Amino acid sequence: MTPGMEKLVVLAVFVLCYALALSRKVKIAYASLGAAAVLIVSGILPPADALFKAVKWDVLGIYWGFMMVSFVFMQSHMPDLIANRILARVKTEKYIIFCLCILTAFLSAFMENVGVVLMMAPVAISVSRKMESDLFNYLIPIAISSNVVTTLTMVADPPSIILAMETGMKPLDFYWFHGRLGLGTITLFGVAVAMAVILVQLRGMEKPVSVAREAIATTKGASILFVLGVAALAIGPEFGVRPGIVGFTVGVIALVMGRNYLKEMLVEFDWNSFFFIMGVFMVIYTLNASGLLKDFADLVVHVGIDNPAAMLAFLVWISVALSSFMDNVPYTILMIPVCQNLAAAFGIEAWSLLYGMLVGTGIGGNITPVGATANVFACGILEKQGGKVELVRYLKFSVPFSVAAVLGCHILIHIIWL
Repeated sequence: MTPGMEKLVVLAVFVLCYALALSRKVKIAYASLGAAAVLIVSGILPPADALFKAVKWDVLGIYWGFMMVSFVFMQSHMPDLIANRILARVKTEKYIIFCLCILTAFLSAFMENVGVVLMMAPVAISVSRKMESDLFNYLIPIAISSNVVTTLTMVADPPSIILAMETGMKPLDFYWFHGRLGLGTITLFGVAVAMAVILVQLRGMEKPVSVAREAIATTKGASILFVLGVAALAIGPEFGVRPGIVGFTVGVIALVMGRNYLKEMLVEFDWNSFFFIMGVFMVIYTLNASGLLKDFADLVVHVGIDNPAAMLAFLVWISVALSSFMDNVPYTILMIPVCQNLAAAFGIEAWSLLYGMLVGTGIGGNITPVGATANVFACGILEKQGGKVELVRYLKFSVPFSVAAVLGCHILIHIIWL
């Protein structure tokens, strides 16, 4: 197969995979694993690369392990206690969801957002049941809130770490850099705008809350395991411990703790989302390995835009569009030198273009249910609870929220850095 034909096949498989996943007419795992199988059988993706280079086992390990912890966490009745304390203090439903979104965003600025969503999901489920409300209105805002802070800190998301490593930025440089507001401070403004938008979106949820504090009997083991697992995720890499090993370990411990529910834990696990993500890793890896992403980068360089402000806008919003469907890590690695070369051609510092690209690719994953791993898992949990993920309904939450956040950051980057 010629390189040109190979690229056409990869692009067609990629488009078909995501079209099927977004339609949700078939199980999303079938869509991605089927696409990966086509790429392997056609010889485009070597099986060894598929298993050992494409699949991010660390992410899957975290997901499996913390979902097991999430199950025993639910059985401990701790989410019921947390839900009761929230309901006893907040008097309107929309403010309950808003508080959960704020807490999720804060934690995601320092932790793996998949882990945060898995931590918050049992609380959201418990609260929504007590309020007798649609779980969709809880889980989707929580999921998109976990992704809006991807550039708030240096450790919030892999692209931020990649930018810091490639440019020599330090953690505090994200807040004040070269005598100007840094990317993290700018992102904080975007997050504030997005949270204001989510509050507006929830304006119809005025159901009054009248709940008294209850004495709810809980067990502490699962909560302790959650805290220790999160701490291990944070400090483990400093000692050479892979995140996936941490996830797998806490998952095994959770299985032991919940041994009376062992069959239920394994059968009810969201294998659909798990295998979807596995297949997507293979598809995105092939998209990058085929040279299609490099072709896009070359296209950006030769797009003919001769105005820095227009180029900034182009990079911001094309990054939003592309990250709605693809992994932002290879995209970021590829686009950093592109931004630097474009800046040199314009005779400007590269920071404005780098920041704009990173904000777009970080928050853009929120747009679709399959654009970010946390969204995929949140939707999987929703479906496991009997809910339905409707694309149009999802977009009504995600698009205004994400566009507001990106636009707020875009304006500040233009004013401060261009």
